[in-house]
Amino acid sequence: MREKLLPQRYTTLSMTLHWLMLALFVGVYTCIELKGLLPRGHALRGVLLGSHALFGIGIFLLVWLRLLGRLAPRPSILPRPPAWQTTMAHLMHLALYALMIVTPLLAWLMLNAAGKPVPYFEFALPSLVAVDPDMAKSLKHWHEWLGNAGYGLIGLHAAAGLFHHYWVRDNTLTRMLPKR
Repeated sequence: MREKLLPQRYTTLSMTLHWLMLALFVGVYTCIELKGLLPRGHALRGVLLGSHALFGIGIFLLVWLRLLGRLAPRPSILPRPPAWQTTMAHLMHLALYALMIVTPLLAWLMLNAAGKPVPYFEFALPSLVAVDPDMAKSLKHWHEWLGNAGYGLIGLHAAAGLFHHYWVRDNTLTRMLPKR
C-alpha cells in the first residue's frame, strides 16, 4: 500500500540535478585527462585546469541541492530488491556524496595550502588554511586518490543501474529517466 502513495519517478528537479551532475563529472574528468596529455607549458593546460576547477565547484555547489532533494519522498524500487542490495545502494550513494563533497574541499584546501587563489568567476574563495607546501602536497595526493576512486564509483553506479534495468528488470533506472 505504501508504494502506491509514493511517486513513480523522481522529481524533475532531482532528475535534472542527477544528469547535470553527470555532465559536470564528465567535464571534470575530461579536462584533467586532456591536461595530462599536454606537455608542460602548453597554453591549454591552464584553461583545462581552470575549467576542471569550475566544474568541480559546480559539483560542490549542486550536491547540497541534491542532499536537500533527498528529504522528498523517493519512488520505491519495484519489485522490491533484497535487503543486501538496498544496503549496498545506500553505501554507494553515501560514497558518491562523499566524493562530491570531500574532493572539491580537498582541492580548495590544497590550493590554499599552496598559496594559490581559488577563483570562481569574478570572486576568489576565502582561504581556509595557512600556506603550507607539505600540507598542499598531502592534500593533492588525497584529492587525486579520491578523483581516481571516483572513476570506479561512478562506473559501479552506472553498471548497477544497467544491471537492474536489463537483468533484474525492475524500475531502478526508469525512476531517474524522464517519461517517454
